[in-house]
Amino acid sequence: MCGIVGYIGKRDVAPLLLEGLQRLEYRGYDSAGIAIHSTGTGKSAGLKTAKAKGRVRELESRIPKRFAGTTGIAHTRWATHGAPSDENAHPHLDTENKVAVVHNGIIDNASELRAKLTADGVTFASETDTEVLSHLIGGSQAETLEEKVRHTLAVVEGTYGIAVLHEDFPDRIVVARNGSPVVLGIGEHEMFVASDVAALVSHTRQVVTLDDGEMATIKADDYRTYTTEGSRTAPSPTTVEWEAESYDMGGHDTYMHKEIAEQADAVDRVLRGRIDDRFATVHLGGLNLDAREARGVRRVKILGCGSAYHAGMIGAQLIEELARIPADAEPASEFRYRNAVVDPDTLYIAVSQSGETYDTLAAVQELKRKGARVLGVVNVVGSAIARETDGGVYVHAGPEVCVVSTKCFTNTAVAFALLALHLGRIRDLSVADGKRIIAGLRKLPEQIAEIMRSEPEIEQLAADYAQAKSMMFVGRVRGYPVALEASLKLKEVSYIHAEAYPASELKHGPLALIEPAVPTVAILPDDDLLDKNRATLEEVKARSGKILAVAHGEQEKADHTIVVPRNEVELDPILMGVPLQLLAYHTALALGRDIDKPRNLAKSVTVE
Repeated sequence: MCGIVGYIGKRDVAPLLLEGLQRLEYRGYDSAGIAIHSTGTGKSAGLKTAKAKGRVRELESRIPKRFAGTTGIAHTRWATHGAPSDENAHPHLDTENKVAVVHNGIIDNASELRAKLTADGVTFASETDTEVLSHLIGGSQAETLEEKVRHTLAVVEGTYGIAVLHEDFPDRIVVARNGSPVVLGIGEHEMFVASDVAALVSHTRQVVTLDDGEMATIKADDYRTYTTEGSRTAPSPTTVEWEAESYDMGGHDTYMHKEIAEQADAVDRVLRGRIDDRFATVHLGGLNLDAREARGVRRVKILGCGSAYHAGMIGAQLIEELARIPADAEPASEFRYRNAVVDPDTLYIAVSQSGETYDTLAAVQELKRKGARVLGVVNVVGSAIARETDGGVYVHAGPEVCVVSTKCFTNTAVAFALLALHLGRIRDLSVADGKRIIAGLRKLPEQIAEIMRSEPEIEQLAADYAQAKSMMFVGRVRGYPVALEASLKLKEVSYIHAEAYPASELKHGPLALIEPAVPTVAILPDDDLLDKNRATLEEVKARSGKILAVAHGEQEKADHTIVVPRNEVELDPILMGVPLQLLAYHTALALGRDIDKPRNLAKSVTVE
């Protein structure tokens, strides 16, 4: 959940690293630091570092004037061990200041290693788990930097993406990966390393993604990869799909607003080239699941975390409705620990925006170990989950930089609609229903654009609801995952406490919370449950609760209604989440929140 960037070549390294950190700041932003091989002479030669608590701009202000070099590593942090401080910021050095390490992940046996090093006379300068790595590497008697790092990793338990500099080896950077992403960028007589391609695309689009248990040595003119046991590997370079401009704000004040506004185009992208009108179905070539295998599926289990889990809930309902296969969604973080029964007739689907979410990746690895068939629904091409699954669907949302997910959530839900239609047409879904769903899918981009045109009205509502001390979100069946996601969006970005419940559960306890200061947001699609949902509004109104309805028409009992275009009932939840993203955004804006970088959160959750 931290950002790593490194460079070796001929250019002045500090400006390059600072630029990379700014592009990665969404991965962590409580402190930052940089280490370089100085090109000076005498006392000015060797490793030089600068660190600062706070944002990358704080680090930039602390860079000394004489901070020249052509090799360096840098880091922007999301704290796991030790509070944000100058001392706890990366890079971490060994006792003799000859080794610098940046690290993303968690060292599980750090306390044990720290105690042993302390007993050996090592003095620690920080509270972090990472510092044990620098002391272990610095204390290794191995002759090469590669061997020093390998010997250290042999005694380490946990997850890591690391980059290492050593004063005695100024011609190289050594990196390693286990559970946390590391990407090499291939340039002209220069090499880059990062935890995310966002830091690389303005300089190169040729990348190599390391696998777990893989290391690399990068020099200005070449690189080599190998396992932590020392065996050579030969990964093939790939070309990054997106241009550097895709990671810019594009004239918007925040990435969140840009990404909400991009959803019509993003949904068009996930549909493009996949619809088969002749057979009223879709082509999903990456599934690696033929018709006979699809007909043999008896159950679908969807695993994800946060917004991915909520999109998976929508996906499970779509699969049940269109393909008539029992389906459910579960948090991957729970599934991986409960010793679940793995059924050979169950199709498992892992959902992750980054494709690197550690809990979801660990669940995939456990399922594969037990012989399950696992598909991935991910956004990032070539990510760990994409590589480890048997096949899957890319959601093609494009780069999502804001910490809170918007366009990727929507595109993931659309991807599940495609998968459900595909499975349904292989099984029992009629041609007429297939055509109906395809027509609905094709309407989505323009309907999302129509919702965006109502933004001024939603902005006015947000100014009113921003005064709430807490909010309740309710929905039934198709509306419930929308309520969960909308509740998450609001608390993530505005810090207003919010809860989501199935509407029918209000009377089983949560009604005790209803009062004028606790508004209720009700999701009311115009389906066969509309009358029951309106009865819920009556319950809230009878207790003096304020109501904001999201519906296909004005609701008499609601204080305010956001009217959403009508689609097919199966697809309505995809649209009903969009105005609630805008509500969360404008509520946070009214409260003066740091919208793209909410407190305590980071984008890619690559730790447990």
